[in-house]
Amino acid sequence: MSVLPATVEAERAVPSLAAAKALLSLQGMGKRFGAFRALGDVSLDIAPGEIHCLLGENGAGKSTLCNLIFGVYQPDEGAMTLDGESYRPTGPADALARRVAMVHQHFSLVPDLSVVDNLLLGQSRGVLKRGECADRIADLSRRFGLALDPRARIQDLSVGERQRVEIVKCLMREPRLLVLDEPTAVLLPDEIAALLGVCRRVADEGCGVMLVTHKLAEIRQVAERATVLRGGRVAAHSEQPAQALDELVRAMIQRDLMPTKSGDAAMAADAMPAGTAVLDAVHKPQAVVPGVDAIRTGRVPEPAMMADGLAVVDADGVRRLDRFTLIVRPGEIVAVAGVEGNGQSELAAVLSGMRPASEGRFFINGLEMTGRAPRDITRAGAGIVPEDRHAVGCITGLPVAENLFLDRLQRFKRWGLLDRQAMRAQALELMRRFDVRAASPEVSFGGLSGGNQQKAVLARELTLDGLKFLLAAQPTRGLDVGAVEAVYGHIRQACAQGVGVLLISSELDELIRVADRVVVLYRGRVMGECPADPAQRDRIGAWMAGHEA
Repeated sequence: MSVLPATVEAERAVPSLAAAKALLSLQGMGKRFGAFRALGDVSLDIAPGEIHCLLGENGAGKSTLCNLIFGVYQPDEGAMTLDGESYRPTGPADALARRVAMVHQHFSLVPDLSVVDNLLLGQSRGVLKRGECADRIADLSRRFGLALDPRARIQDLSVGERQRVEIVKCLMREPRLLVLDEPTAVLLPDEIAALLGVCRRVADEGCGVMLVTHKLAEIRQVAERATVLRGGRVAAHSEQPAQALDELVRAMIQRDLMPTKSGDAAMAADAMPAGTAVLDAVHKPQAVVPGVDAIRTGRVPEPAMMADGLAVVDADGVRRLDRFTLIVRPGEIVAVAGVEGNGQSELAAVLSGMRPASEGRFFINGLEMTGRAPRDITRAGAGIVPEDRHAVGCITGLPVAENLFLDRLQRFKRWGLLDRQAMRAQALELMRRFDVRAASPEVSFGGLSGGNQQKAVLARELTLDGLKFLLAAQPTRGLDVGAVEAVYGHIRQACAQGVGVLLISSELDELIRVADRVVVLYRGRVMGECPADPAQRDRIGAWMAGHEA
């Protein structure tokens, strides 16, 4: 059997391919943060030249394990060996000295410095040898296919180019082990393929690679072995992950995925983040388009949202959003695709009332909302799921119950006081309906996992009185397979009931599977629009890169 449960008997039954020649060996690793046990009894091996994928839901302990390996955290239990010698780094500098490097989820670059100056930080003493460093960058670029201009400033680079800088920074250390914590989350489709190619070339030179990912396509393409974490413990190992994708997902979420539509299984496995194939079980809703009789009688339903020439000009005079025009019909999901930083955040800020438009107008259910406050936009029937749920989507210090009803606390007031018993009862019902997992409605919102926070924000916005339009910005960013399934399932249900949805995401494959139409933003302007069809994927990818297709 390809995937084994994490029991002592199973581990003894099938010897690890890397055990006899492990580059890195972890035995019984454990880590606590106060009373919370983040990891417990985690054991795995990584061989030289191996790409080992690490999977798991949000909160499963993946990042904690990576940070133990890189010396950010110190283990409370267990032992590590590197090349057969004891390995217990006291910090990242210690790990780097042992030639263990890590590419984090979030970039650690200085935006106003050049590529070469960023790569010299922390690596040179005395006179900076920029010429030698530039030559080294050129050599690594040729060897690993990482095209970079050493003189370019980081702030002028695309997200994919910045990712290359992070990888080159690691490769300059000549690592024996390279740890990548979800490195493809914000990359273009072509950039993802290029990054996986780099992982393969790095491994071919004898470096061990640990790749943290949620995406089935990445596992299928490069993983030689895989380990699943669940609840801080090893839930499964696979010696043949490409042939065991269903079992790996089942180990992650403790149940089977719902079936896909006929003929789509292969595409789902090849192109989707783990679990997104489930989205096909809820068919794309047909947009509520007015018929001939409705047009003749004048009873054409108002657009759920209409944007007319919206523009945002920043303090430096740069047009961050350029004459954006779009109609979202009732019962339709329209996706806005594009690499982050191309006007999506500005569009979301305008439509949610967080930022005024420099030009243009927009309407919610026929009512002009240009320049109106967020409260007015909510009252018009717009639900807003913001891209930064911590900054503007919730109040982390308040209980879950109060966050679920932030926009309607008035309904629970009795003689000026909150009826907490009534609020608790309704909060429990919402938590059950949207699978928000928490010990009770009274626990702090900030104590929930990222997936549960996102489901709670979605629960609040989708149960808005008179909901006509939903703006969902990056609704699955950083979420695991189960949470992705839940979020899109609820969005589709709302859409089937006539809610118009504008979905903003950098996850192209998710957008194609969920939406009816896709529009692509590049440097603030619409590059093109097409049906959300897998056959259009290359065309959409070209628009995302700024190419006319």
